[in-house]
Parts: sequence; C-alpha cells; structure tokens
Amino acid sequence: MRNISKFIRIFFFFSLFILIVVNWNWVKGIFDYKTIYSEVYNSLKWKITQEKGKDLAIKVPEVELSEPKYEPKQTEKPDSVEIPKIGITAPLVLIESAANKDITAALKKGVVHYSQSVLPGEEGQTVILGHSAPSGWPKINYDWVFSRLNELVPGDEVIINYQNREYRYLMTKKYFLKPGQDIPGGDLTNSENMLILISCWPPGTNIKRIAVEAQLAI
Repeated sequence: MRNISKFIRIFFFFSLFILIVVNWNWVKGIFDYKTIYSEVYNSLKWKITQEKGKDLAIKVPEVELSEPKYEPKQTEKPDSVEIPKIGITAPLVLIESAANKDITAALKKGVVHYSQSVLPGEEGQTVILGHSAPSGWPKINYDWVFSRLNELVPGDEVIINYQNREYRYLMTKKYFLKPGQDIPGGDLTNSENMLILISCWPPGTNIKRIAVEAQLAI
C-alpha cells in the first residue's frame, strides 16, 4: 500500500508538471501583471513616441477647454470609484508617473487614474485602469476589482469621488480590444466628458482588453 501511495503522489505531481508546461503561456498570463498591463498602456495610444532611455509617452487627443456647464455635488467621501451595479467601491489612486512599474505598484492599492488622461470632471477622456482575476480569486490587493465589468450595460452608473466632488457617469458602451489595438477616439468633441474603465479580458488573462465607456451625466 505504501508503494502504491507513493506511486500515486509521484504520478500526480508529474501530471501537474506536464500540465503547467503545456499551458505555460496561460499560467504566466494570470500572474505576469507587468506583461499584461504594459500592453494595456500601449493600447491606450492614438500616437506613441519612444525615446531611448525614457518611458513610453501616450498622447491623447487635445481638446479646447471651456467653462464647466454644471457644478458637481459635494461629498465627504475619499477619492474613489463606485459601481453600484456590480457592488464595487475602490480607492482611486492618482500618480504622476506613466511608467509601467509605478502603475503596477499603484494597482495594488485600488484603481489607477492614467496620468496622461484628463482628471475626473474635465473635458476629454478620463482613463482608469483596474485589475481583473479569475472567478474565486481571493480579494486581496484589488486584483479582482474590475473582473465584472462585462456585466455593465448602457445606463448603468459609475460614480467618481474626487477632491470632495461627486462625478456621476452613465455607461454608454463597451468594447473588446486586442493587445496593442487603439481605443476609438475620433468622435470625441470639445464638449464631452468621457470616462473609460479598462481591464484585461477574460479576467486574469492576457488575451484581450475590455473597455467600458461612460459619459458624464449633467
């Protein structure tokens, strides 16, 4: 019996090893967030310039600013993102750096405002990044926060609390992008205040990107 048990254990671990080797790209995709999010950042581009020794610079369409057309509601809540439909409340982390390593570190603390996009409430596109993870993943380090973005439908509410102001956005559409594919931005006008939430899709993999677009409700 002892020899049989030993054989079963050896067979199990050998089979597990073979399974990991055969599916290494998939396994690596779940845990290699640096690879996943470096491609997410690249997919945000309309035009990317690279200089030796410098980080990628992502250029977003410039818009001519005008006077705000509304006054957002005041709030005592800290900087955060709320998505009532899927039960999400997460800290909104703002960093000045656009370096991959800095964004990856910030993602452990919540969802991250991409520094090359406009701030919440401003005219233009506000881009917020968040992790996703497979079903059953432990809720630590906000690895799971955007796992259910696909459940959102037009009209669903996304609330951004920023600098004691509440900005309410309504979801307009969602789309899926291949790694490196540009986000549609040709129809942006000076009067639009758009929010784009981005994560990897399917959750925890490096196959596609899910982008949820919402417009500021005035």
